[in-house]
Amino acid sequence: MISFLKGFVEELEDNKVYLDVSGVGYGVEISTQTRAHLKEGIEVKLLIYHHITDADQRLFGFYEKNEKQLFEKLITVKGVGPKLGITIVSGLSAESLIRAITSKDSAALSKVPGIGKKTAERIILELKDKLGDAGAVPESSAPKGASVAEEVASALESLGFKKRQAEEAATKALQEEDVKTIPAAIKKALSYLNK
Repeated sequence: MISFLKGFVEELEDNKVYLDVSGVGYGVEISTQTRAHLKEGIEVKLLIYHHITDADQRLFGFYEKNEKQLFEKLITVKGVGPKLGITIVSGLSAESLIRAITSKDSAALSKVPGIGKKTAERIILELKDKLGDAGAVPESSAPKGASVAEEVASALESLGFKKRQAEEAATKALQEEDVKTIPAAIKKALSYLNK
């Protein structure tokens, strides 16, 4: 079972990315939320949902942990498979989706292509209690970019910096306007640490 892939973005399509992982190409289906973080040529780590059936194997990739957790909850709903699940997380951000489900807003869910009124109501019925739990999708309450900050701090720690220094530099770097990617954040953080 593949849990994540770390490699270079070889090619991007609307709902698919081709990753070069040590010379092996993986085709990974992605949401529009994840696609917004990707550019050809950059190195990226995607969290993977590995869907296996008798006839097929498919990889679904997520940039953020909360999006993957939400996708995994969605596909437990009767009638919602991985293909519709990725469409749903493409149509609404994780925060908007959680808000729509917990506030029983079937109209907001029905705006997503492929979701009719009955499917929206079934999603709400089956998930409202699961998402209402404090621990259901923990990152939804975290500030946007928390997982990116952790990734940058982890990279700095692997270079020999102390955890606290790395976390402070990562947070400071991610507040800069010109920092748009993880490699750029690491470079900026290093400039602070090497002063």
